[in-house]
Amino acid sequence: MASAIEQAIRQICEEKGLAYESVIDAIQLALAAAYRKDFGDKNQNIEVEFDPATAQSHVFDVKTVVEDMDLLELERLEEERKAKMAALSLQVEQARKKGEEVPAISFEDELGPRFNPKTDLMFSDARVLKHDAEIGEVLRTELPQAGEFGRMAAMTAKQVITQKLREAEREVIFSEFKEHEGTIMNGTVQRREGRIVLVDLGRTTGVMRPEDQISTERYNTGDRIKVFVRQVGLTTKGPEILVSRTSEEMVRKLFEFEVPEVGEGLVEIKGIAREAGSRTKVAVTTSENTIDPIGACIGQRGSRIQTIIAELGGEKIDIVEWNEHPETFIANALSPAKVTSLELKKEDLSACAKVKEDQLSLAIGKGGQNVRLAARLTGWKINISGDEEKKVEEVDKVEEVALATTEQS
Repeated sequence: MASAIEQAIRQICEEKGLAYESVIDAIQLALAAAYRKDFGDKNQNIEVEFDPATAQSHVFDVKTVVEDMDLLELERLEEERKAKMAALSLQVEQARKKGEEVPAISFEDELGPRFNPKTDLMFSDARVLKHDAEIGEVLRTELPQAGEFGRMAAMTAKQVITQKLREAEREVIFSEFKEHEGTIMNGTVQRREGRIVLVDLGRTTGVMRPEDQISTERYNTGDRIKVFVRQVGLTTKGPEILVSRTSEEMVRKLFEFEVPEVGEGLVEIKGIAREAGSRTKVAVTTSENTIDPIGACIGQRGSRIQTIIAELGGEKIDIVEWNEHPETFIANALSPAKVTSLELKKEDLSACAKVKEDQLSLAIGKGGQNVRLAARLTGWKINISGDEEKKVEEVDKVEEVALATTEQS
């Protein structure tokens, strides 16, 4: 039967989702800190081996064997090291003030190896402890068992355990959510802090910055929303999960989830241009002759596209067919307007599209949105103008009719 302390360790592991070895390491570090506080020496590199089954621990002073050095020479080298470090730091600071490029400098390469009495042991002293000791070998010297720890040592041990367990939990959460980076997750709006919205993702909280929020949406506490995990980082305060509702990649992931042909790679999304909360244009194509890429994305009676629109809060989505020929692709991108003629200037990637006068406002869109999204989708600068030739023909016809009427009268 497991001891009481081992049962407690396993319970902590279950509650916090930590590895058993991580908790044991935290306890060993805490015991080492407590021993150093009450019984240790400043030149001892203390490590503890803890057996949870018996609650017994063994304390060791761990050192690496290095070549013999003259102590006076070491002091001189240390003074020289400090002087060189100060000189190098001054050179770097002066170079930065002048705006010059600062080369990478390694103080260890410049000043040679150092002797640390806490972690290093000279060869001659090592041979006293072990007659066949070799340079580079790690010696573990067992120290006397500690008696009862004092109050300060116990508090130190508690702080170390709390800190190490928190660090281990942060690393577990970071690793878990790093795998979800670039995916969509379900979350619940937790609260607002100024303009930032905090989203509960289960084991941790995601941060939705103002630029990642759709301006037309209101995020109330308790609302369930889908968010795109844009970035997962590890800061001094723990993992930081940045989530977004405005990312173009969120639209791509929704299509991959809702449209099987996109998820399986039969239909490829070539580009997305989005103004979050208002309108999105998606360019699709396929190499399968039997598949209609636009129809596959729309679904029967619009079932697939309506699901995606609902997830985006009613945002309009235009699906256009991608084409390797810029003329065709630009004409498709300006949908739902019909392009009558198109002139390309490949030297500056600009295009002049002409549409019928009654479709001019449709091609430009509200506030220029349609042509702006088409330009972002295609990568071309697009200018829209009315089809003046058609207009001239209509004027000529009116004049001919007027003239004929005059002659008859």
